[in-house]
Amino acid sequence: MKHTISTLVENKPGVLARVAGLFSRRGYNIASLAVSTTQDPKISRMAIVVDDEGDPAILEQISKQLYKLVDVIKVFDHTGNRIVESELSLVKVTSNAATRAEIMQLLDIFRAKVVDVSDGTLIVEATGKEEKIDALVELLQKFGIEEMVRTGKVVLVRGARAT
Repeated sequence: MKHTISTLVENKPGVLARVAGLFSRRGYNIASLAVSTTQDPKISRMAIVVDDEGDPAILEQISKQLYKLVDVIKVFDHTGNRIVESELSLVKVTSNAATRAEIMQLLDIFRAKVVDVSDGTLIVEATGKEEKIDALVELLQKFGIEEMVRTGKVVLVRGARAT
């Protein structure tokens, strides 16, 4: 199981390093990390995903210790919450005239799209849950993946409750 924690922080240099360092010092590897500004340009939202390989008490302690960092405004542990989550990926796939139609059919199934066509490659953009992206990547392997990048999970809690 994975834990998703979102943190509202002041949009200042060094905040990301301090937050990541807190997880590292406690022995938690960050599986996914996405950071961007919010509707208020002075505030950033961090979506942090960690694997549940350690002691849950330590993860709870990390959440409490995040509040002690000067630039942290709010911390939300989304474990058990109803959330909307999404991830973005760009995948550069080897392609030629013979394979292009098959790749396009596959992308249609996953609601992914081609964002670049170059000599012998396609760059594919896909968004959705981690499992969807994983499944698409697995199917694209047979064509040859040259490069790939993923944003990591971003989340918002459903309903009127602000996070």
